[in-house]
Amino acid sequence: MNKAGERLYNGLVKENPTFVLMLGMCPTLAVTTSAMNGLGMGLTTMVVLALSNLIISLLRNIIPNRVRIPAFIVIIASFVTAVQLLLEAYIPALNKSLGVYIPLIVVNCIILGRAESYAYSNPAIPSLFDGIGMGLGFTFALTCIGAVRELLGAGELFGMGILPDSFVPIRIFGQAPGAFFVLAGLVALQNYIKNVRKKAGKSYEKIGSGCSEDCMNCSEKGCTKRFYDENGTGKSANGAMDVLDLDKEDR
Repeated sequence: MNKAGERLYNGLVKENPTFVLMLGMCPTLAVTTSAMNGLGMGLTTMVVLALSNLIISLLRNIIPNRVRIPAFIVIIASFVTAVQLLLEAYIPALNKSLGVYIPLIVVNCIILGRAESYAYSNPAIPSLFDGIGMGLGFTFALTCIGAVRELLGAGELFGMGILPDSFVPIRIFGQAPGAFFVLAGLVALQNYIKNVRKKAGKSYEKIGSGCSEDCMNCSEKGCTKRFYDENGTGKSANGAMDVLDLDKEDR
């Protein structure tokens, strides 16, 4: 799998920010009263996440390490402001429905986390696709939660009546406790599928999100920070390859 495809698959499945990493729980539980709200919030976050990752990656050699977090927040806040103004101008109903949770994207731990763990130490294109992948994973999770809550709580899906008139809506799914019930159910389903795949001999372990500093076991052969290769050969400070005597080092 190429680097871009790996990052997309990673965000959607192996490190889904909601179902696997359990990040961004505030908007996940607050705005998913309907599938449309979940879809809108997810896509808005994806746009901010992808563009922020791209810019932070491009500026990673310029941003001083000591002020990287304030710099990340300034970049993210700029994109959030632009997206909010666009929503207010072209999709005012969605903007009103999501309310204060759009400005709160600035401090969403998914965006800051990806900026810190991936974009700040990786090239621009992989960082862009990492943001898109994580954003799509977040969008998928929020849309699923919103769809289940809307279907059980109102008998509708994307505002259209789905269930027959005889169906009695379960109102609790439209309220705060319903979000916890649906999230727990979907996470349990995801874990069940994961276990079935493991028993079938298919690895479902997470792809590394950034540098683990475990070069001997790292699969990123093209990593510029890689110190060891598979043969126990290490890079010296000037980039030359030196054969390491690991037994001597242990002594």
